[in-house]
Amino acid sequence: MPKVDQVRWRRAGLGLRGHDEEQAYQGFTLFAPNTGPGDLFLIDMEGNVAHQWKMPYPPGLYGYITPDGTLFYNGKVADPEDQSFVGRAPWKGGAVLEADWDGNVLRELRHPDHHHDGRKLRNVLLLCIARLDPEIQRRVRGGRPGAECEDGAMYADYIVEMTWDGEEVWRWNSWEYLDPWEFGIAAPNEPREEWTHGNTVFEMTDSNILVSFRNPSRVIIVERPSGDVIWSLGPPVIAQQHAPNELENGNILIFDNGTSRLDHNIPYSRVIEVERGSKEIVWSYQEKYISDFFSPLISNATRLPNGNTLICEGSFGRFFEVTRAGEVVWEYVNPHFYATSDAPDAVVSNRVFRCYRYSPEEIARMR
Repeated sequence: MPKVDQVRWRRAGLGLRGHDEEQAYQGFTLFAPNTGPGDLFLIDMEGNVAHQWKMPYPPGLYGYITPDGTLFYNGKVADPEDQSFVGRAPWKGGAVLEADWDGNVLRELRHPDHHHDGRKLRNVLLLCIARLDPEIQRRVRGGRPGAECEDGAMYADYIVEMTWDGEEVWRWNSWEYLDPWEFGIAAPNEPREEWTHGNTVFEMTDSNILVSFRNPSRVIIVERPSGDVIWSLGPPVIAQQHAPNELENGNILIFDNGTSRLDHNIPYSRVIEVERGSKEIVWSYQEKYISDFFSPLISNATRLPNGNTLICEGSFGRFFEVTRAGEVVWEYVNPHFYATSDAPDAVVSNRVFRCYRYSPEEIARMR
């Protein structure tokens, strides 16, 4: 008699769980298991691995295929001796690199403050973190009193654009443009180790920067080169959100995690499309029984060329595609589980920060 698998999400079924060939957007899906050693998998619509990359670093936290036909990868440069707040954080980065189809590293850039996200522009855009000045720290509203870092510090984000040679050409410090009271920590039980906790930088078509700050539950647009915040969306519309991105119609698509909602007593996730001018939600996806869809951390959503939306329920490694009407037409669960540490009782996880779908033509350009 076989023993029962003690990992709940493996018991629920892995790999491909459904595919409507007529309604799904046909292509290849890319993902990097969060706690893996640096493996990226490209799967076809039937869940078969069409290609695999092995990067020199674990994900810090994901990779994507560029319009130039290369792989851009955010890696985690681990240093066991670094026991600082940033050094031991699970979302630490430290390096970005560009690789070809065969996994050859074409170029690489390191930055000790890099975390979560980095994007290839003509240069490289990096999301970074720094220790706050104590005077600013005292003015940050919200969070759990006394729950700062062990040394009493608090951290906040900055964004830097750098050349591949390491020259800094533009920088934006959150503490210089955000009011610590207005953009305070939204969830009352959130620790005060970080003020902003950024998780996304995204260059828009007008070259302005779309940024997501999880702790204040805010998505903002930073104007370049002035640095002014020219648009902001916050609670109760969104809560601890991830991965805002601009759609072709100018609207903003957001994975709204909903861990600590201010307008509902039950945590639940949804994906929303927001019209920028009115800030109205013009499309959304959530389960009819709302708690059936919930990822408290990570995750993303992207709009596909056929109008469907690809969603990564990141905490549980579940990817699924929905139509405009909310019908699920493709579903896959990451079958690759890794221990989160070397401890004997470590959590075994298949979580994924983000996933992306690419057409056969886009993949062909890489080869």
